[in-house]
Formats: sequence, structure tokens, C-alpha cells
Amino acid sequence: MMGKSLGWGQIARLGLVQMCLGAIVVLTTSTLNRLMTVELALPAVLPGLLVALHYGIQISRPAWGFRSDTRGNRTRFIVGGMAVLALGGFLAAFAVTIMGAAFWPGLMLSIFAYALIGVGVGASGTSLLALVATATAPQRRAAAATITWLMMILGIAATAGTVGAQLDPYSPTRLLVVTGIVTLGAVVLTTLAVWGIERRVIATPSDAAPMPLRQGLSEVWAEPQARDFTLFIFLSMVAYFLQELILEPYAGLVFNYTPGQSTQLSGVQHGGVFLGMVTVGIACTGLRLGSLRVWVMGGCVLSALALAFIAWLGMVGLDLMQPATFALGFGNGVFAVATIGAMMALAGQGREAREGTRMGLWGAAQALAAGFGGLLGAASADALRLVMGDAPAFATVFLAEAFLFLVAALMAAQVVAGRQARPMPQAVIAGE
Repeated sequence: MMGKSLGWGQIARLGLVQMCLGAIVVLTTSTLNRLMTVELALPAVLPGLLVALHYGIQISRPAWGFRSDTRGNRTRFIVGGMAVLALGGFLAAFAVTIMGAAFWPGLMLSIFAYALIGVGVGASGTSLLALVATATAPQRRAAAATITWLMMILGIAATAGTVGAQLDPYSPTRLLVVTGIVTLGAVVLTTLAVWGIERRVIATPSDAAPMPLRQGLSEVWAEPQARDFTLFIFLSMVAYFLQELILEPYAGLVFNYTPGQSTQLSGVQHGGVFLGMVTVGIACTGLRLGSLRVWVMGGCVLSALALAFIAWLGMVGLDLMQPATFALGFGNGVFAVATIGAMMALAGQGREAREGTRMGLWGAAQALAAGFGGLLGAASADALRLVMGDAPAFATVFLAEAFLFLVAALMAAQVVAGRQARPMPQAVIAGE
């Protein structure tokens, strides 16, 4: 199946694809969400439903991963998926610009756009992960996954900060220009980054016996380790994504942030995520401090404390959102990279030639949890704002999320392995 393994330069090139994925997705989950909720005064549940749609469509991830395991042809799905994602991202921005004057046509276009986003992320992200998992030498998989994950977060943070600065003063035309540059650039960079890599490292198609998709997924689901970890991924990611669609509206409604300021706040959060991941990488891999289990649990607890602090800030009217959001991002980064470190360590265990299927299964669990968590957070905030003020409503949701993170920490003690033979954080929460 594998000819030569990926070199460090090729791994870095594939990391650029992850960076492009993050750059487009962050526009839909932060900037467009805020514009619909604050500028257009639409219920927060509306962007919540749209984002849930794109996550729900990613239930197809196991199918992409299984196909990568059994038939190859990953490059065309990586590039084609990115093109579909870029089109969806631009159409989603265009839909926001027409919603104010023509709500229903704008909504229909938004639904179509977010469906394209889900298809694009699923096809491109899962196929990329399958290529990394199968074409990287075992001793390099952890480092390769860490590199690609960090580059995705770098793309998210850089895009959020840059777009936030360019959107002020906001105008529909400015939004379309900025979005067009980001999406077109992502397609071009992805094509240049991935072109020619697969045929250099994959000598022949997978020798796995052809079988129906249902049978392939059943075999992986029958593995107790894979099944238990899937359940943990779902629970922990519900906690991770509860604040995804309400943090920027919270800043706008409670602290009067402008669209540019709230988008930059998302950049601050992802900057914290980046630093959290780097910290775990240095401590766990370089200094060999702590196990993956300890870092997963620690990240959950740090995230819970930061969320409680953010809730308190709104109640007392103290604007320390930037350091509080950075702290939340740091805790999220520690949790995420340690969790995905365990994911990549488990991907190659069990039935052979099923790395892509396992990554797809866990990616689907993450996507469903992200959609459910984001929608639950937005709907809860909307409902609570009907019976209490903005600050108490949002604070209640943040505190509920903090509680779920503590529950996830307790679950991690049971399902995440202690000390690995070579502990190292890694990988990608796909699609995002």
C-alpha cells in the first residue's frame, strides 16, 4: 500500500491544507454568526441551525475514510472538497448580505451554502487525515499530526484576526471582498500544497478486501476501544462547542463590541488554543511531563474555570473578555491536542488498514457533537433571554458548559490511556 513515507517537507505541505480548512470554517462559525445575530437581529438559534446542518452532513466522514482505506484517490477528494467548501463559504457570506432585504431567499441560499460547507469539510478533511495516517511512518505519526493541527489553528487565528481588522467599518461589499480573497486563496494554496504527494508515497491501492461500507463500519465499531473512545469524543466535544455560537454575540450584546472587535476576540481565543497545544507538545513530548490522561483532564478543568470566569464578568459588568477568552482558548487547546493525541495513538490499533475508517468515525462523532453543542448553546441562550437579562442568560449557558467539562474530565480518567510509550499530542479534529 505505502511506497515511501511522508517526509517532513511533505508533512508541512499537508499542514497547509489544514490551515486552509480552518481559515474558511472560522468565517462561518464566528463572523457570519455574529452578523446574523447582532447586525441583522436574528435569533441566535438560526445560525446555530445552519452550523448544525454543516456538522450533521459530516456524518458522511466514515464513508470518506473507508473509501480512502479501500480505494485510495485521496488527492482529488482533498482538492475537490476544498473547492466545494470554498464555494459554500462564499455563498454563505453572500446570503448574509441579502438577508436584510430579502430574508427568505437569503435563508434558502444559506441552507444550500452550509450544506456545501459540510460536504467540503467532510471530503477534504477526512481524506487528508487518511493520507497522513497511512503514508506517515509510525514513528513520525504523532509529530506529523501535531504539525497539521497547529497549522489549522494558526489558520483559524490568523484569519479571525485579519478578517476582523478588515471588516471595520462593516459593509456588505467589504464582507464579500474579504471572503472571496480567503476562499479563493484556500483553493489555490491547497492545490499547490497537495499536488503530487500521494503518487510519490502510495505505491499501489490498498490491498484491503473490498466490502460494503456497512460491514467495514461494523467491524470497527465492534472494537471496544474504538467504540468507547467514540462515546468519549461525543460527550467531550458537546462541552467544547457549546460556546461556539454565543461567545461573539455575548461580547456584542453585553459588552457592546463591534463586529471587528468580536471577530478579533475569536482570534484571541484561537491564539490561546495554539499556545495551549504548543505547551502540551513541549511538556509531554520534550520534557515528558505528565501523561495524555493528565493533560486531557487538566485541559477540561482549565476550560471549566475560564468559562465560569467569563460568566462572572458579564454579571458584574467587568470587561476582561480578552484575557478571559485567551484563558478559555488555552484550556481548550490543552484538552484538544491531548485528546487527539490519544485518538491518533488508537487509530492504528485494531484491524489493519482501517486508520481512515476510525478517523472518520471519530470525526463524525466530533462533528455531530459540534453541531448539537453549538445548536444547544444558541437555543438555550435564546430561550433564557426571554425570561432574564442578556448577561444572566449567557452566564447560565457558560456555567452549564463548565459543568460538562468537569464531567468530561471524570470520563477521561476511565477511557484515556495513562502514559503512552511515546506520549505526544497530535492530530486534527477534523473539519474543523
